[in-house]
Amino acid sequence: MTPYAEVIGDPIAHSKSPVIHGFWLDALGIQGEYRRCPVRPDELAGYFESRRTDPAWRGCNITAPHKEAALEHVPDPGGIRDTIGAINTVFHDESGGIAGTNTDAAGFWSPISALDLAGKPVVVIGAGGAARAVLFALSRVGVGPVTLLNRTPLKGAGLLAAFGLMGKALPLDGPLPPAALLVNASMLGMTGQPPLALDLAPLPEDAVVYDVVYAPLLTPLLQAAEDRGLETIDGLEMLIGQAALAFELFFDAEPPRDRDDELRDLLMSRPGSTQAS
Repeated sequence: MTPYAEVIGDPIAHSKSPVIHGFWLDALGIQGEYRRCPVRPDELAGYFESRRTDPAWRGCNITAPHKEAALEHVPDPGGIRDTIGAINTVFHDESGGIAGTNTDAAGFWSPISALDLAGKPVVVIGAGGAARAVLFALSRVGVGPVTLLNRTPLKGAGLLAAFGLMGKALPLDGPLPPAALLVNASMLGMTGQPPLALDLAPLPEDAVVYDVVYAPLLTPLLQAAEDRGLETIDGLEMLIGQAALAFELFFDAEPPRDRDDELRDLLMSRPGSTQAS
């Protein structure tokens, strides 16, 4: 019986997670598999019910649109519901049951941990599961004010209040203020999704632009930032960072992060790597 973990979502064919986890399994000589598993919203409850009793299943990563909905079907011993409000990883806990957690926040924060963002203005785009993890991480370092751009400003305002962040929520076409950090935590700009059109002119020369989208890897947002000479961070940084934490939970082994450059080259060399994740 080969142990396995998987990533669930709708759609899921774009996911790079099997490549990442497969690379680490091979590198460490661990017998195991990591798969894609398409799960529609109406199948979510049945998915977790079936996996609970599968002795080979080590857990799953969760992508859109299930990060918030999964909390209704998975135990939450760490109180993620009352903090981030979304989970992206489910694993077998020490009691033999399953539990949900969120590795997105740590994965997001890792590549910008050296920045001094305390009291600095930040812009965040989106109000879904990924945005929740981003806002949670930013709230822990005292950024502010935060301008949140979202299709529904009222939802954005609720998130700012929930995370204790000072700022304001605007529609997607709202004016972009000067900011030390701009984060696209939405799916806008992803292959198959509407584009994200922003005028980056208000950003100062030392601003950092961070796009969690990784399909394509060089999004129009990052291209526009590079054209202005701004520092950029692509979606693979967060993807690999959150995957490393999940891998330890699934396979009880620390992934070889000293081989990240090799892993990035592999991800970028796969056919269609600039078109799908």
